[in-house]
Amino acid sequence: MFSLGDSNRYWLYSEPTDMRKSFFTLSGLVTNNMGKDPLSGDVYIFINRSCNRIKLLHMEPGGLVIYSKMLDCGRFHSPKGEVAHQITWRDLVIMIEGIIENPSIRRKRLKDIKYK
Repeated sequence: MFSLGDSNRYWLYSEPTDMRKSFFTLSGLVTNNMGKDPLSGDVYIFINRSCNRIKLLHMEPGGLVIYSKMLDCGRFHSPKGEVAHQITWRDLVIMIEGIIENPSIRRKRLKDIKYK
């Protein structure tokens, strides 16, 4: 359960993905477009056209798992290039956390939070 870490391999799908897709259709993208096996234990990363939603597809013992995040504001950095290219755990964390090259700067992620 929740077994992502630096021991996994991560594959970023560079084409915009419809976030209504779920287990079977994302697995189809992995097989048909990326040329990979969704049951291999690798993690496959998908980002939508507006770069404000991300999904990770991962096979864990017992079945497929989808991790999903939708940003309140801001955008994920989505590098362009090959249809599928490998990234590191560190690159994934940096992308999700919104960290830019300058370690003192982060991408804007949340609107002002007001507690009642």
